[in-house]
Amino acid sequence: MAKNEILSEIKKAEENARNIVNAAAKNKGERITSARSEAREIVKQAEVDAHESAQKSLKSAEAIIKEEKLKIIDESGAEAKAIVKKSQTNVGKAVDYLVSEFERAVHA
Repeated sequence: MAKNEILSEIKKAEENARNIVNAAAKNKGERITSARSEAREIVKQAEVDAHESAQKSLKSAEAIIKEEKLKIIDESGAEAKAIVKKSQTNVGKAVDYLVSEFERAVHA
């Protein structure tokens, strides 16, 4: 091979190597851009999922609180009725006691 042919082959090989490096750099840039975009989408979806999960938890807690509130109201109502019933049975005793104390105070 002549010097010119060898130099020409070397230049072709260098050009080919440059093209491969440029293509690899371009591919690297595209992959990085794609990965960043995908990462943003993953983060965005995670935020949406977290918000939905929080809303579900909140609704569940609200339902439990509402149920407990109704239970407490029902129990309180039953206790109030029992107290009223007991106090009504003691009204006669209280009246008799007050009358006897009044009579004793008047006769004393």
